[in-house]
Amino acid sequence: MSKKRVFIAMHYLEIGGAETALIGMLNAIDYSHVAVDLFLYSHRGEIMQFIPKEVNLLPEIKEYAHIECPMKQALVEGCWGVLYGRLKAKWLTKKYMRKKGVTESAAGLQYVASYVSPYLPSLYQYGEYDLAISFLNPHNYVIDKVKAKKKICWIHTDYTSIDINVEQELPVWNAYDRIVSISPDVTMTFLRVFPSLKNKIIEMENIIPSELVRERANEFDVSAEMPRNDNTINLLSVGRFCEAKNYDNVPDICRRILSSVSTSVKWFIIGYGSDEQLIRDKIRAAGMENNVILLGKKTNPYPYMKACDIYVQPSRYEGKSVTVREAQILCKPVVVTDYPTASSQVNDGLDGVIVPMDNLACANGIVKLIEKKSKQEAIIQYLHTHNYGNETEVDKLYKFL
Repeated sequence: MSKKRVFIAMHYLEIGGAETALIGMLNAIDYSHVAVDLFLYSHRGEIMQFIPKEVNLLPEIKEYAHIECPMKQALVEGCWGVLYGRLKAKWLTKKYMRKKGVTESAAGLQYVASYVSPYLPSLYQYGEYDLAISFLNPHNYVIDKVKAKKKICWIHTDYTSIDINVEQELPVWNAYDRIVSISPDVTMTFLRVFPSLKNKIIEMENIIPSELVRERANEFDVSAEMPRNDNTINLLSVGRFCEAKNYDNVPDICRRILSSVSTSVKWFIIGYGSDEQLIRDKIRAAGMENNVILLGKKTNPYPYMKACDIYVQPSRYEGKSVTVREAQILCKPVVVTDYPTASSQVNDGLDGVIVPMDNLACANGIVKLIEKKSKQEAIIQYLHTHNYGNETEVDKLYKFL
């Protein structure tokens, strides 16, 4: 019996939640029954090294690699069509934002995809697939460029927390046979924006390979960067430096925590991104240079998770945070803010704590957990006795085949 052919498209494999979720899914697939071709628009990212050997990584194609690179680079390397599409998308995005009266919008991603796609080469040379997957939006390219019997795409975020052009996006989502949501709350928020797509939704959690997480947590010692001290509580957050993660408010939250506890508190942040300078400015403004420490990009964040006392996800919004689940696998008390999908991730008081978004209330919630050691121990004990790996979620993927 021949193997089923699956095509998966992804932007790149930088460190991030969706990227880690894809690696989790790839590690869970049974390759005795399935042959996977992985197409990365750009062959970059620290976690490319974790692509399973059974996966066939398709060659990088220049035009796709220039969808997100600096426009000057697209000009120098002769990707005229891609450059034209991006410039047109930039103009239309600004026009759309002026009309709506907004200063920030995710609509630009869809405009880029719509106007760049006509200038991208077809991928029909790879033949017809049984299933084609677009793992991260915008989802135009798999619809336009891949030949497959069935096509599915993923939702990874809370659509009520971002501004999009619904009329521009709806036809793209509607072109797929199924839309995969990573949690009930993500489904709920998505359908508030796209109610007509209800019959296309199916749910499949991000796959987190628990044994791999535990194994990698022991790869090296982090005590030089994150010293352990009986009089210091080490908090940790992991994620991109962007608006969604809310790290710009961490210095103020940390300052408020320090004013209420007798112990010292260090808040370490692993990540990278466009908000780095903003976060550094907020650290200086709050006088938190010795307490909020940016550790930068880390290919393997798990030893740091293992070493921290409490893992904190202070996000403004999330789909379903991969790093929260990874911290739970490593049996760490977790604190998350009450973003709309938080309750699908944490059972408040049982396997973590949900605190208000407001800086003062968030700080007070973290202080309560710091001071109540018995609460921390109860959460740790609960995590030790429950399995937070979910490799069997991959069975849902087989049903598409």
